[in-house]
Amino acid sequence: MSGSEQESYAQRQARNSELEQRRRRIRELNDLLRVQHVGGRINITSGIDALGPDSILGIVQLMRSFDSFSEDNDPHQEHDFGALEYGQHRIFWKIDYYDKKLEFGSPDAADPAVTARVLTIMLAEEY
Repeated sequence: MSGSEQESYAQRQARNSELEQRRRRIRELNDLLRVQHVGGRINITSGIDALGPDSILGIVQLMRSFDSFSEDNDPHQEHDFGALEYGQHRIFWKIDYYDKKLEFGSPDAADPAVTARVLTIMLAEEY
């Protein structure tokens, strides 16, 4: 390998390491919101609300314990989406990243100082 090829390889390795650290931080922040309800807002749709308080509690408990992340439902490894079954209902939950004013997308989802996380729980047919 020539000097420039080695430098290019080293730069790629550093970039990959930075991307993995960023992905890990986003995943940690998302799990904190989903599991402990810390670091963002949680919304339920009208379809979830119509199921009643006992169902909402059951759905939230299932979401909190969700750990079936895979390449299919979590291709970016950020733990920002899940699907689960509750009774006869297919439920989705999704975390989105906005700026602090909730007007635009977040400039950096790994930085909670500039990101408002919003977790939405919905019936699959509401997606």
